[in-house]
Amino acid sequence: MKPAWDKLMKKWNKGDRAKTSLIADVDCTAAGKPLCEENGVQGFPTIKWGTPGSLEDYKGGRDYDALKNFAKENLKPQCGPANIDLCDADKKA
Repeated sequence: MKPAWDKLMKKWNKGDRAKTSLIADVDCTAAGKPLCEENGVQGFPTIKWGTPGSLEDYKGGRDYDALKNFAKENLKPQCGPANIDLCDADKKA
Protein backbone atom coordinates (compact mmCIF):
# COMPACT_ATOMS: atom_id res chain seq x y z
CA MET A 1 0.00 0.00 0.00
CA LYS A 2 2.85 2.41 0.74
CA PRO A 3 3.81 2.92 -2.94
CA ALA A 4 0.16 3.67 -3.84
CA TRP A 5 -0.13 6.12 -0.93
CA ASP A 6 3.12 7.88 -1.83
CA LYS A 7 1.98 8.22 -5.45
CA LEU A 8 -1.35 9.67 -4.33
CA MET A 9 0.36 12.19 -2.02
CA LYS A 10 2.71 13.31 -4.80
CA LYS A 11 -0.06 13.77 -7.36
CA TRP A 12 -2.72 15.22 -5.03
CA ASN A 13 -0.81 17.78 -2.95
CA LYS A 14 -0.23 20.39 -5.65
CA GLY A 15 -2.12 23.14 -7.42
CA ASP A 16 -5.57 24.23 -6.29
CA ARG A 17 -6.25 20.99 -4.39
CA ALA A 18 -3.39 21.76 -2.01
CA LYS A 19 -5.30 24.88 -0.91
CA THR A 20 -8.28 22.89 0.40
CA SER A 21 -7.05 19.39 1.26
CA LEU A 22 -3.99 17.42 2.24
CA ILE A 23 -2.97 13.80 1.88
CA ALA A 24 -0.17 12.95 4.29
CA ASP A 25 1.30 10.21 6.40
CA VAL A 26 2.39 10.15 10.01
CA ASP A 27 4.99 7.89 11.63
CA CYS A 28 3.11 6.65 14.69
CA THR A 29 6.24 5.07 16.14
CA ALA A 30 8.21 8.33 16.34
CA ALA A 31 7.33 12.02 16.63
CA GLY A 32 3.79 11.39 15.38
CA LYS A 33 2.91 9.03 18.24
CA PRO A 34 0.88 11.60 20.26
CA LEU A 35 -1.17 12.55 17.18
CA CYS A 36 -1.88 8.90 16.46
CA GLU A 37 -2.93 8.25 20.06
CA GLU A 38 -5.27 11.28 20.01
CA ASN A 39 -6.98 9.90 16.91
CA GLY A 40 -7.33 6.29 18.00
CA VAL A 41 -4.77 4.72 15.67
CA GLN A 42 -4.06 1.24 17.02
CA GLY A 43 -2.83 -0.75 14.02
CA PHE A 44 -0.73 -0.04 10.98
CA PRO A 45 -1.44 1.01 8.34
CA THR A 46 -4.49 3.01 9.38
CA ILE A 47 -6.12 5.54 7.08
CA LYS A 48 -8.19 8.37 8.54
CA TRP A 49 -9.98 11.10 6.62
CA GLY A 50 -12.09 14.18 7.32
CA THR A 51 -11.56 17.45 9.10
CA PRO A 52 -8.82 17.66 11.74
CA GLY A 53 -11.36 17.72 14.57
CA SER A 54 -13.50 14.91 13.17
CA LEU A 55 -11.49 12.13 11.52
CA GLU A 56 -13.20 8.97 10.32
CA ASP A 57 -11.82 5.52 9.49
CA TYR A 58 -11.31 4.83 5.79
CA LYS A 59 -12.76 1.45 4.82
CA GLY A 60 -12.12 1.37 1.05
CA GLY A 61 -9.63 -0.30 -1.23
CA ARG A 62 -5.92 0.22 -0.75
CA ASP A 63 -4.63 0.29 -4.30
CA TYR A 64 -3.86 3.56 -6.07
CA ASP A 65 -7.07 3.72 -8.13
CA ALA A 66 -9.32 3.09 -5.13
CA LEU A 67 -7.50 5.71 -3.03
CA LYS A 68 -7.56 8.24 -5.88
CA ASN A 69 -11.28 7.74 -6.53
CA PHE A 70 -12.10 8.11 -2.85
CA ALA A 71 -10.05 11.31 -2.66
CA LYS A 72 -11.76 12.79 -5.72
CA GLU A 73 -15.21 12.04 -4.30
CA ASN A 74 -14.60 13.09 -0.69
CA LEU A 75 -11.67 15.48 -0.29
CA LYS A 76 -13.14 18.82 -1.20
CA PRO A 77 -14.04 21.99 0.63
CA GLN A 78 -16.56 21.37 3.38
CA CYS A 79 -19.00 23.53 5.29
CA GLY A 80 -17.14 25.48 7.96
CA PRO A 81 -15.87 28.94 8.92
CA ALA A 82 -13.55 29.06 5.91
CA ASN A 83 -16.33 27.94 3.53
CA ILE A 84 -19.52 29.34 5.02
CA ASP A 85 -21.08 29.52 1.56
CA LEU A 86 -21.13 25.70 1.49
CA CYS A 87 -23.30 25.50 4.64
CA ASP A 88 -27.05 25.18 4.74
CA ALA A 89 -29.10 27.63 6.81
CA ASP A 90 -29.10 25.44 9.94
CA LYS A 91 -25.33 25.05 9.96
CA LYS A 92 -24.79 28.75 9.28
CA ALA A 93 -26.85 29.56 12.36
